[in-house]
Amino acid sequence: MDTFVLLKFLGQLALPPASLALGLIVAGVLALLGLRRLSRLVVVLAVAELLVLSLPPVADALMRPLHDEARAAAKAAPACCYDAIVVLGGGIAPAAPPYTPEPDLNDSADRIWQGARLYHRGVAPRIIVSGGNPRAAAGGAAVMSEAEAMRLFLLDLGVPSAAIVIEDRSLNTIQNIRGVRELVKGGRVALVTSASHMPRALRLARTAGLDVAAFPTDWLAPPEVRASWENWLPNLGALSMSSGALWEIMAKAFDRRGASLAP
Repeated sequence: MDTFVLLKFLGQLALPPASLALGLIVAGVLALLGLRRLSRLVVVLAVAELLVLSLPPVADALMRPLHDEARAAAKAAPACCYDAIVVLGGGIAPAAPPYTPEPDLNDSADRIWQGARLYHRGVAPRIIVSGGNPRAAAGGAAVMSEAEAMRLFLLDLGVPSAAIVIEDRSLNTIQNIRGVRELVKGGRVALVTSASHMPRALRLARTAGLDVAAFPTDWLAPPEVRASWENWLPNLGALSMSSGALWEIMAKAFDRRGASLAP
C-alpha cells in the first residue's frame, strides 16, 4: 500500500461516519476484554464526534478560515492575463461503463464551470485539466481519466478542443501540481479549485515554484443566507462541511509530501 492510499484510509477513519464505526468496533473489543468502562468511554467519544461535527456552528467555524484565506488570495489575483487556466480534479467522476456510461458531476463541479467562464472571459488561451484515475494507475483495464471527463464537460460549455490540455496521470493535489509544472514551465497560471481547497493547493503550487494566482469557486453558503433550522439543528450538510474542512486542516498540518515539490 503506497503513502497516498494509506493517508486516504487514515483520513477517512479519523472522520465520521467511518470514525463512528471504528469506535464501535474498538469498544466491542474492549468490552470482550472486560474493559467495560473504557469501552463505554470510546462509544461516547465516537458518538460525540459525530454529533459535534454535525452542528452548523461548528461546521461554519471550521470552514470560515479556509474561505477567508481563499477570498484574500482571490482579491490579490490580477484579472488577466495568464498562460493557462488550471482546473484541479475533484469535480467530476469519470464514466465507468456499463455502470455509469457518462461522467458524473459532484458537489465540486463548479471548478469546471469556473474554468470555462475564465476562458470565455479571455483570462488565458488554454485550460489544463488535471486528474487521473486510480484504476488506470493500478494497472486495470482502460478507463476514462478525470481529466478526459472534464474535457467532455468543457466542450459542452463551448471551450474548443484545441484549447484544452489534458494532464491525466495525477491522483492527488501534489501530483496535480507536479504535472501542471511540467506543462506550463515558467508560465503564469490561473489556478481554479474549490474555495476550501484553495489555501492548500495554492501553498503547494508556490512550493513548486509556479507563478500562480487564485481563482477559487464552489463557495459554501454562510449562515446569513440559510434557513434558521439549517443554522442550528444537526444535519448531514454540516457534517459534510465539517469533514471537508477537517480534511484540509489535517492535510495541511500532517502531510509533508508537498516539500518534494520544491525546485
